[in-house]
Amino acid sequence: MTVIVTGAAGFIGANLVKSLNDRGETDIVAVDNLTRAGKFHNLADCEIADYLDKSDFRSLLARGAIGRPEAVFHQGACSDTMASDGRYMLDNNFRYSIELLDWCQGQNVPFIYASSASVYGLGPVYAEARKNERPLNVYAYSKFLFDQIVRRRLGSPTAPVIGLRYFNVYGPREAHKERMASVAFHHFHQFRADGKVRLFEGSHGYADGEQRRDFIHVDDAVAVNLFFLERPVTGIYNVGTGRAQPFNDVALAVINALRRHGGEPSLPLAEAVAAQRIEYLPFPEALRGKYQAYTQADLALLRAAGFSRPMASVEQGVASYVDWLLGNA
Repeated sequence: MTVIVTGAAGFIGANLVKSLNDRGETDIVAVDNLTRAGKFHNLADCEIADYLDKSDFRSLLARGAIGRPEAVFHQGACSDTMASDGRYMLDNNFRYSIELLDWCQGQNVPFIYASSASVYGLGPVYAEARKNERPLNVYAYSKFLFDQIVRRRLGSPTAPVIGLRYFNVYGPREAHKERMASVAFHHFHQFRADGKVRLFEGSHGYADGEQRRDFIHVDDAVAVNLFFLERPVTGIYNVGTGRAQPFNDVALAVINALRRHGGEPSLPLAEAVAAQRIEYLPFPEALRGKYQAYTQADLALLRAAGFSRPMASVEQGVASYVDWLLGNA
């Protein structure tokens, strides 16, 4: 089975390629932009049939010179929520996605693409409806705008179109994201370097470190992609755990996983704070009015589509991730 994966050297894309390999699939055309060459490490243990640079791939699409695959997983995007180049963001995230959507519809190829929970802005309702969507930055707007194009076509697609609104994904193969990597990734390195992790002080009505997000392990996000490969039910779906957990939970899960590896007992939150293993920093003024202090995916549509797999909790997922980080340092 031939599949195309864009963003294949990126975080979710590389984990998807590896999971396809684990299923015995190696006829994979990987598409990415390796201007930042270090991303190749994410594919070094994977099997692919071919690699195409994104710009070459877009040119081949325009000329109709791409063979028909069984499916396209479009994971490629600029995911920097602090980026300010709107022209690049809309070309890379919006126009490129339209080109692929049009091509897949013309070839009758299922199209599974990465959207984002950032389209909901400050919430507080995280269900897949236009009334809940208020993007706060140009990255979120690029994702929101493409979702609107997809919605206009949902009534009569020639091939399945599935949009996946990822919440806060963490896990292996994200180091190249640097400052945009997950808090679990940063907490791991902070604790190993300084013996403590750093969180924001209370804000938005929450106590210190109690701002809450829907944190989902990348294995669960990949499982949703593979589910829709087998059962391509057209629609736009949230991809989260359906649980909002505080940043304190992430910090404590990292700390205790590392303590266990060092032969030390786990600490409850109060003791970790008292021992200065968690440090609270003033909430940045630059983020006021732009910060999602609470997210929680409404999974009703995803479950209705038939995806029934339980999602890992922060405690489970972060412990697994710390094991991976220690083994792949």
